[in-house]
Amino acid sequence: MAPSVSMIHSDSTPQNIMDFVVNKGHGVKGLAELGLKTLPQQYIQPPHERFDHSSDDEEQPNNHTIPVIDMSNWDDPKVAEAVCDAARKWGFFQVVNHGVPIHVLQDVKDATRQFFGLPAEEKRKYSKERSVTNNVRFGTSFTPEAERALEWKDYLSLFFVSDDEAASFWPPVCRNQALEYVKSSEPVVKKLLTILMKGLNVKEIDESKESMLMGSKRINLNYYPKCPNPELTVGVGRHSDVSTLTILLQDEIGGLYVRNTETMKWIHVPPVSGSLVINVGDALQIMSNGNYKSVEHRVVANGSSNRISVPIFVNPRPSDVIGPLPEVLESGEKQIYKNVLYKDYVMHFFSKAHDGKATVEFAKA
Repeated sequence: MAPSVSMIHSDSTPQNIMDFVVNKGHGVKGLAELGLKTLPQQYIQPPHERFDHSSDDEEQPNNHTIPVIDMSNWDDPKVAEAVCDAARKWGFFQVVNHGVPIHVLQDVKDATRQFFGLPAEEKRKYSKERSVTNNVRFGTSFTPEAERALEWKDYLSLFFVSDDEAASFWPPVCRNQALEYVKSSEPVVKKLLTILMKGLNVKEIDESKESMLMGSKRINLNYYPKCPNPELTVGVGRHSDVSTLTILLQDEIGGLYVRNTETMKWIHVPPVSGSLVINVGDALQIMSNGNYKSVEHRVVANGSSNRISVPIFVNPRPSDVIGPLPEVLESGEKQIYKNVLYKDYVMHFFSKAHDGKATVEFAKA
C-alpha cells in the first residue's frame, strides 16, 4: 500500500516518524512526497541553528565570494598561488576546466536521481540494518540517534575498496556512474594535493604521504527534498568535513553556504556550470598545522525544489596516524595539533550531531 498523508502528520510521535523514514526506507523524500503542509516536529531546529538570510554575505562585492579558479593550465604558477591562497583564506574554492568530462558529472547526477527514485523497499536493502556490507549505507539526516533535531536530507554512502567490491555491493542503478566519477576525479585530486603540499614546503609526495593524504575514498549521493517549512530546518547543519579534501558536485539549485572566517557571515556558493567545489577537510588542516583552513559550511532546506549533490571525500586510511607534517614544523612554528589515529577522529565526528568546528578540538595539542 502506498503511504498516505494520514499515516504521518506534523504531530506524529518520534517513533512513528523514525519507523516511516528509517525502518520502512521511505527517507525524508517519502515524507516530502506525502504533501505535508507543515514540518514534523522532529525536524524543527532550535532557533540558533536555523538559517537567517539577513546574516549572509550574498550582497557583498566579489572579494567576499569564494574563488573560482580556471585549471586549464595546471603548470601556471598563478594557478598554484590561487589554490594555496584559497586554501589558506577560505578553505573553499571552485575549479573549472578541471579535466573531469562533463558527461561524467551529468551521468552521476542522473544516477543519483535514479537511485532516490527507487521504491522504498529497494533502497531499504542498503540501510544500516540490512546492508550486507558496512561500505554501503542508505540513510537519512546525519546521526539520528544523537540528534535532537533531524536534518532534511537522505543519502547513499559508498566507501571505495576495489572495483570488484563495488561491482558486488554498490546499487546497480548508480554503480558505474559513481565509479566513473571517482576515477575521473583522481587526477584532479593528485594535482591539487601536489600544489597544496608544495605550498607547505613538501617537495615530493612519496608513497607513504600519498597513502596518508588520499588512502581512502568515500562517495555520497545526497538528496534534499522540497521542504514545507524550510526556514525551520536545515539540509545539513553547521560542520566541517573530516577529509583531506572534499570534491563536491552540486546541481543548479544551490543552497550550500560557507562561513567567512573574517566576518563570520555565511556566503552562498553559487552553482557554476561544469565546476567542482573543493574544500579543505580537518585532516588537511591538522597536517598543515592550521595553515590550510577546514571551514564550517551548511546546506539550507529549499521550499520549491529538490536538490542533489555528490561529494567525494578523499581521506587518510583509518589506520593512519595524522598530525602536523615535519616539513611544516621545520621553520619553527608552534605545533597546534597532536598526532591522532584517523579512525578515532572519524568515530568522534560521527558519535554526535553536527556542531560546527568542535570536532577539530579533539586533535588540539
